[in-house]
Amino acid sequence: MVLRGDRFTSDTDELVAKFTESISYDQRMYKQDIQGSIAHVKMLSRQGIIPAEDAVKVENQLKDIKLLIDAGNFEFSEKLEDIHMNIESYLINKVGEPGKRLHTARSRNDQVATDVRLYIRDEIDEMDEMIKELEKVLVTVANDNKDAILPGFTHLQNAQPVLFAHHILAYVEMFERDRTRLLDCRKRLNCCPLGSAALAGSTFPIDREFVAKELNFESITRNSMDAVSDRDFVIEVCSALSIMAMHFSRLSEDIILWMSQQFSFIDLGDAFCTGSSIMPQKKNPDIAEITRGKTGRIYGALTSILTITKGLPLTYNRDLQEDKEGVFDAIDTSKMVLAVYTKMLETIKVKKENMLKSASDPALMATDLAEWLVKQGIPFREAYYQLQSLVKYSEDTGVPMNELTLKQMQKSVPGAKEECLDMFRPESAVNAREVYGGTAPKEVARQIQFWQNRLGI
Repeated sequence: MVLRGDRFTSDTDELVAKFTESISYDQRMYKQDIQGSIAHVKMLSRQGIIPAEDAVKVENQLKDIKLLIDAGNFEFSEKLEDIHMNIESYLINKVGEPGKRLHTARSRNDQVATDVRLYIRDEIDEMDEMIKELEKVLVTVANDNKDAILPGFTHLQNAQPVLFAHHILAYVEMFERDRTRLLDCRKRLNCCPLGSAALAGSTFPIDREFVAKELNFESITRNSMDAVSDRDFVIEVCSALSIMAMHFSRLSEDIILWMSQQFSFIDLGDAFCTGSSIMPQKKNPDIAEITRGKTGRIYGALTSILTITKGLPLTYNRDLQEDKEGVFDAIDTSKMVLAVYTKMLETIKVKKENMLKSASDPALMATDLAEWLVKQGIPFREAYYQLQSLVKYSEDTGVPMNELTLKQMQKSVPGAKEECLDMFRPESAVNAREVYGGTAPKEVARQIQFWQNRLGI
């Protein structure tokens, strides 16, 4: 087995080889590994550490290896442990002595730290575009249904009427925070650790700034020990993806509730729903349900990397090999959710009449009447208690608040006037809330315009 040499008197046990390999999952980083190696070999040549002709042979062969892997014609070996040794071994087999010079002035410790940073950076860039597409669809759904009114909830109880568009735009705000969190994480990870070697740096006259520039890193790491042992960026991206998963889970819960017969506020395209094996009438929002379930899977990646790193002394420890599968899975899962959810939301159909009917419960406008009383000079808490009494009177008598006579209303609300009888319309309730960030149509239209401009819709 590679990397044993004369130090070891026996070959690696086959079970140990299987237990310690990572090529089964880290092979996905081949592009980043080759990218890093090309930058490294250019630097070695530039600094006169290896012959220029050797560097050219190595660079050309590395490019050929990438093409082989791209085409699916490269055979990975479990015995060679990881992506780094698989590529290096093939390289040496092809070009001989020059290939043996590639690993000069670096270690697998700083090599893998570089690869993972490059890989996550690429994935963040891809997810950023996917989140933007999701936001565009949400804004379009909001704009297409900006006159729909539904009940907003607190404690999952009917609270106050809001525009459906206002509700949808709340999720745009959440996903935009997810974007900025990932981009903020990208800024911190965009720092090149190559040149840190195993843990103490190198005795060769390397040019770390040159390598960083070749790899589009904004800076180089300041401390070699931190550079090879740092996995904060993995924790950060798993954390950011966990928060985004939580937002998807909340949106899924709303969609599941809205699509139920008890609500019947929306419908989804048949292509994004499933039926029952026994009940022919069923149309289930399985995408939303599975997404809600996958949230726990993404949380698991965050919990895993936090647990892996919590007790590690400086610097590199083999435990850190376990940093990859979790973050790879969290990224894959997040990208799948982003892709399928964006397409699903394009099929949403809003049942405006059902929404409005549910939002027309006069009790939802109780706060409006309380605020009217405050404008007449009554302290808010006193107005609140009067409306509590009115709600109870309505419930006890079985007469909806919008059907009470002025005389009946005045039993609980002495200061009530004729105009109060016309305050129980959901349209009036949303129109009255023109505060910045509120649910009034004018405010929601302003929010929609803001997002259309920001996202280039």
